[in-house]
Amino acid sequence: MHVFIVALNSVADPKEAWSANLVGSRRLTPETWHPEPALIPIRQLARECGFELAGVAPAVPLPESAYYHQWVDAGYAGEMSYLTDRRAAVRDDPRNLLPSVKSVICVGKLYNGPEPYSTRLNSNELAWISRYAWGEDYHDVLRSGLERLAGKLKPQVGRPFDWKICVDTAPLLERSYARLAGLGWIGKNTCLINQQMGSWFFLGELLTSLEFEPDAPPPDCCGTCTRCIDACPTAAIVPTGGSGGPEWTIDSRLCIAYFTIELRGPIPHQAREPMGHHIFGCDICQDVCPWNSRAPVTGDLAFAPAHFAPDLAQLAAISETEFHEIFRGSPVKRARYSGFLRNVAVAMGNQRAARFRPPLEQMAQSVDPLVAEHARWALDRLQKE
Repeated sequence: MHVFIVALNSVADPKEAWSANLVGSRRLTPETWHPEPALIPIRQLARECGFELAGVAPAVPLPESAYYHQWVDAGYAGEMSYLTDRRAAVRDDPRNLLPSVKSVICVGKLYNGPEPYSTRLNSNELAWISRYAWGEDYHDVLRSGLERLAGKLKPQVGRPFDWKICVDTAPLLERSYARLAGLGWIGKNTCLINQQMGSWFFLGELLTSLEFEPDAPPPDCCGTCTRCIDACPTAAIVPTGGSGGPEWTIDSRLCIAYFTIELRGPIPHQAREPMGHHIFGCDICQDVCPWNSRAPVTGDLAFAPAHFAPDLAQLAAISETEFHEIFRGSPVKRARYSGFLRNVAVAMGNQRAARFRPPLEQMAQSVDPLVAEHARWALDRLQKE
């Protein structure tokens, strides 16, 4: 996902002034009394800020960083340069983001809704947009909640501290820190899984110079289950070969989410049919996970489905202006208009409904060669049918 780092701060006393900026974070002025941070109810404060999960991890370099570089060297990041450029080394140590950091407060926010999973959507005329992208942009929602959490810590601590917010896009091994903070284990599908609540969570972190007592990671409870591996249409969950890291990982170059969100050029021909009706992201490996069979649903209206299973023909007809208007404030805009129409064309070709011929013929005349080529591929699929 796109990289965006947020760094904010709080003031211990309204009479105190801001001091020098520290790696995008604010440094607070000295204070005289120091309550014991171990007594601060982190989980309670996090719940008050809208987070269902919370825990603390020590801000230390992790062994997983070595495997991350192996993952990058294996080419698994595909064309996602933000995972492989200078920011890859930044992930080695959270002190690269906040030099004074002592603790990483990890939070999880549930986004699951009551709507059916993609594996249960029986229609050849509807598109699938990944569950996480149905509502508002989660970066903004989590950032706001973490700002409130930092604000609640201020009177609890009563002394100066530095802090920095990270939401998904900061160069931080957030799933590894979330595991260390006790939020869950990392499953074979590389998602963080909580035994009671499943895996439909957004993750966020509050890096702080306060030193809290860390939590402990839970045991891995995937066992011998391979449902996510078996269900992946493109076989994107691959064995690592015992390279010192996890047993399984994601090869982004085979992943539907990568094709529909991150890839800017043509989708490989061998991957188009397995994409099915997916036009933005993919939920299959989570849909089939047994730990999600009774996953709770969120009551947060920010994640109410504004874009649940839209009609493919209607999507094919929207202009670029309409695209930006419809998906304003939505993660879907990351696919860009050209990539979005490319994905819609592939989905229509896979569904092979006769009503898709007119919109596909129109798309095949597009001045955008990416859209036109995928529309012609889809028309060929309809012709064969």
